[in-house]
Amino acid sequence: MRRAVCPGSFDPVTLGHLDVVGRASGLFDEIVVAVLVNKRKQGLFTVEERMEMLRETTADLPNIRVDAFHGLLVDYCTAHDIRAIVKGLRAVTDFDYELQMAQMNQRLSGIDTLFMSTTPEFSFLSSSLVKEVATYGGDVAHLLPPTVHRQLLDRLAERA
Repeated sequence: MRRAVCPGSFDPVTLGHLDVVGRASGLFDEIVVAVLVNKRKQGLFTVEERMEMLRETTADLPNIRVDAFHGLLVDYCTAHDIRAIVKGLRAVTDFDYELQMAQMNQRLSGIDTLFMSTTPEFSFLSSSLVKEVATYGGDVAHLLPPTVHRQLLDRLAERA
């Protein structure tokens, strides 16, 4: 079985994330969308909430499994017999950082990273930018799945 992992914080999941995950799902038998657990960083949504958002928004893709991990991604991959990492690239600046990570991961474990360029309409999109714009009342509905957009607005209203 050809398996790959699409890792990230997904705080929250955007249409850009779903574009990469959806396209990767056509290349592999199984894609594990793995939410990074970073105890040093406080997310807007809990890991469990992010995982549920991902399950809901990828429900139409039968070969997607959602999980969480902490520590080194390659340790997670090794423990789950995953031989490839899929990363979306928005711009050259992403490539500079991701190339170093890919080379380190390959050196540590032999696991390869495949880079997928984002669809141009999502090339600027990040969860951080979506949260910032939404915090100041900007319209981000066209950048998120409808259920995620509602959850984002509700969470920001709770914190106001």
